[in-house]
Amino acid sequence: MELGVNIDHVATLRQARGTRYPDLAEAVRICEGNGADLITLHLREDRRHIQDADVYQLREVITTRMNLEMAATKEMLDVAIQVQPNDVCLVPEKRAELTTEGGLDAASQIDSLTPLVKALKDTDIRVSLFIDPDPVQIDAAKVIEADAVEIHTGGFADAGSSTRSEAELGRIVNAVDLGASLGLRVNAGHGLNYDNVGPVASISKISELNIGHAIIACAVFSGLGAAVAEMRSLMDQTSH
Repeated sequence: MELGVNIDHVATLRQARGTRYPDLAEAVRICEGNGADLITLHLREDRRHIQDADVYQLREVITTRMNLEMAATKEMLDVAIQVQPNDVCLVPEKRAELTTEGGLDAASQIDSLTPLVKALKDTDIRVSLFIDPDPVQIDAAKVIEADAVEIHTGGFADAGSSTRSEAELGRIVNAVDLGASLGLRVNAGHGLNYDNVGPVASISKISELNIGHAIIACAVFSGLGAAVAEMRSLMDQTSH
């Protein structure tokens, strides 16, 4: 199972003061040197953390894989085609949200998403849809001809009780099984941290986990390299 480290909140820290530091390129090097299999970054429409210049610069820095999260818009499509990340993950966006709230409603956007996905795939970019663990959405991803889905794990991460946590984990397991049976690559992420990553990392059909906020928060106390290495170790202990 691969670990994708989302470095958005390294940029958040930089943008808070409008400085040139912390350096995202250095963050990439540390993450890749301590177990990250890919680097994830989200170019939001409001540019609240990652900036356009970051995307272009980091394309030349990343030695593993670049996974670019973006809204399904013409503006972002143009950026992706110019930058040529290895992967694009299409996500929903609302300007007022603190972070991505819920998965993309692919089932209601088949007509608009299909040509956008095709345009990305035509330039050899692997395309994923960030969706809730919902069979309707997974079936839609197959119809749209996405290469992969990223299962939104926020419901599990924020469950608040063991009963709800078990139910949400069951939804994830079922979603992963369905996606894999349809020939989709299945990834997962959102809200995963050092306390809850184990059960999700133990789902053998998941190809990659994308984790950001928890790792950057841990890095405040233990350093970025140690934070990435610890998450890598936890995943390796439980994944098959």
